[in-house]
Amino acid sequence: MYRVSDMVVYPGHGVARISRIVTQSIGKTTVQFFELTFLNKDLTILVPVEKANSIGLRALSSPEHIESAFRALAKPLRPISHYELTASNWNKRSKAYAQSRDSGDLIRLIEMYRELLHIAQKKELSFGEKSLLQQTEMLLAQEISIVKKAQEETTIEQLRILIQQANQSGTSLV
Repeated sequence: MYRVSDMVVYPGHGVARISRIVTQSIGKTTVQFFELTFLNKDLTILVPVEKANSIGLRALSSPEHIESAFRALAKPLRPISHYELTASNWNKRSKAYAQSRDSGDLIRLIEMYRELLHIAQKKELSFGEKSLLQQTEMLLAQEISIVKKAQEETTIEQLRILIQQANQSGTSLV
């Protein structure tokens, strides 16, 4: 399990450090919590130790897992019809994107990021889509830059270059 000072990923919010383990009495039950302090936010939350895995709390990805996520960028995109790009379908995509974001899974996040950038080439993104794209880019850059010991700006640039290369090589279905 996790220990104090471990860095973890909390789905949808990003990388946090376990600052301490707190024990609280709730009724007649004693519950232990991880106190998470987020690195890029002024936010601290308590996560029940027993529910950490079901909530999606996870260790930082390994460098090998990050490389496999980068390889996922080169895979062909699923075809996106013009109908799917309409505002009425944004609600459906939004729900699917929220599930991907909240899963905390690095590969699902990178696939969502790639798809949002692809959609941005087809049409102007709505406010919600732009916000989700920025949030996803931030979540990816934060974790990847910590693992690779790089600046977040450099990581964002690397992600964008990889996607651009995938699109130019014809792996992107337009």
